Amino acid sequence: MTVQPRPPFVEIVPEGAPFTPEQRTWLNGFFAGALSLDGSGAKPLSASEAAALVPGRAPAALLDDGDDGAAPWHDQTMVLAERMKLAEGRPLRRKLMAAMGQQDCGQCGYNCEDYSNAIFFKQEARLNLCVPGGKETARMLKKLHQELDAAPPAASPALPAPSAENSAASPIAAAAVAIAAPAPAEVGRSRDHPVEATFRSRTRLNKPGSEKETWHVEFDLAGSELDYAVGDAFGIFPRNDPALADAVIGRLAAQPDLAVGGRPLRDILIESVSLGLAPDSLFQLVSYITGGERRQKAKALASGEDPDGDAATLDVLAALEKFEGVTPDLEAFVEALEPLQPRLFSISSSPKTHAGRVSLTVDAVRYRLGERERLGVASTFFADRVMPGEKLKVYIRRAEHFGLPQNPAVPIIMIGPGTGIAPFRAFLHERMATKVPGRNWLFFGHQRSRYDFFYEDELVGMKAAGVLTRLTLAWSRDGEEKIYVQDRMREVGRDLWSWIAEGAHIYVCGDARHMARDVERALIDIVAAYGARSTNEAVAFVGDLKKRGRYQQDVY
Repeated sequence: MTVQPRPPFVEIVPEGAPFTPEQRTWLNGFFAGALSLDGSGAKPLSASEAAALVPGRAPAALLDDGDDGAAPWHDQTMVLAERMKLAEGRPLRRKLMAAMGQQDCGQCGYNCEDYSNAIFFKQEARLNLCVPGGKETARMLKKLHQELDAAPPAASPALPAPSAENSAASPIAAAAVAIAAPAPAEVGRSRDHPVEATFRSRTRLNKPGSEKETWHVEFDLAGSELDYAVGDAFGIFPRNDPALADAVIGRLAAQPDLAVGGRPLRDILIESVSLGLAPDSLFQLVSYITGGERRQKAKALASGEDPDGDAATLDVLAALEKFEGVTPDLEAFVEALEPLQPRLFSISSSPKTHAGRVSLTVDAVRYRLGERERLGVASTFFADRVMPGEKLKVYIRRAEHFGLPQNPAVPIIMIGPGTGIAPFRAFLHERMATKVPGRNWLFFGHQRSRYDFFYEDELVGMKAAGVLTRLTLAWSRDGEEKIYVQDRMREVGRDLWSWIAEGAHIYVCGDARHMARDVERALIDIVAAYGARSTNEAVAFVGDLKKRGRYQQDVY
């Protein structure tokens, strides 16, 4: 599955087209062969024509619904209400996109725009696949889907018919028709086509005394035929905590080996359904089989209300405890739950230094609500339950907009506190292995330098070897004043601006709602202060960096 270089002799599908490098390579070769092109007479497709080749992804001009194609809501740091406000007055398909989590993470099997278009063109019936958006997104999609059901059927987009003016392009249009059906996904490249990889090891990254629990996790890819590039993400299918599944079975007063749909109930609860935040459909089911005040509360919860102020704490077990004594039909109960979704993690290794292996950097999520400890599904699966040698279903999610510059001489600035360091460890290993001339500057931060300096020996060694040009650290609990990466950025703002002015690419990885916003604000302030620009001009400058791929984010 090694990615082949793009042929230099023909360039029909432009770089702006919404394809991965592999897809562009294939399409360029396909058109070159179909049209017998040698590079002398090729008429390149426009980005919009190329976009129309992908079912569900087409520009506004081809959909002819009056939308200009802009997506100002496509920002992971915006809350849902802000995104929907920006989408007011837009066509329904664009409102569907605004409802998504905006991370283009691929956990749903699409990116945000493709998922929304697939729903709009009724190619995808599932409305609960957006993991980052959670219940908020699922509820909004359900509401918008009701509008979609009431609207006339939407016609799938197509290329314009050939005319005398565009007859030269008609062979391309004909070829587009020939490949209009989506090609089968490569095995190991999507949630729907996973492969098996072997869990190898876990190593605690925090030293004793830390308030956090972070693990370096490794998988062996031998026999999986998977390859990857730095910047890619690793998808895994976790399993629920068996103790939680047993507690749910106890609340249902059921037998764990009772067959539901041909499978033991316990196996279903561990492997197939989410036991996290209770879905609206579960409360709807409860409302059908109870009465009085409890029925009204269940109906209110099913519609997104919060009658007792506890909706955010109600996972499946807590929902059953809230409506104690209600025992739904087991088949109806299972059908009311959401599927257990795969999880994606930034890869923290480079194939050039860790051949046949992939590593992740994972925070174990544990917190207490009332008398019960709640556990992150995938993170504590890695920390506690999966054993070395065990095989898991996995896949690689290619990074379309998060990767090293093509020019190895370009300097890079990496900002990744906490587990946000993961892809930057991979970047540094890659640049060290390939001995590129570009300079590297890493901003890393956490709570305490004594306990939470992940990969300290590696980073110090890279700094001594000159691979890591600058290492700027921020510790939020070492002193009376909390210091974060954005504070350190401001302290060295003049130097940062100098790197940016020299063409540096900027990368941010980590928390979307807080850190990423604060980092962008700091960058705007630095551009304004040292780039001799007004605030509005600095905002536009940073926006242009994003458009040109010089400011890339992997946030969640």
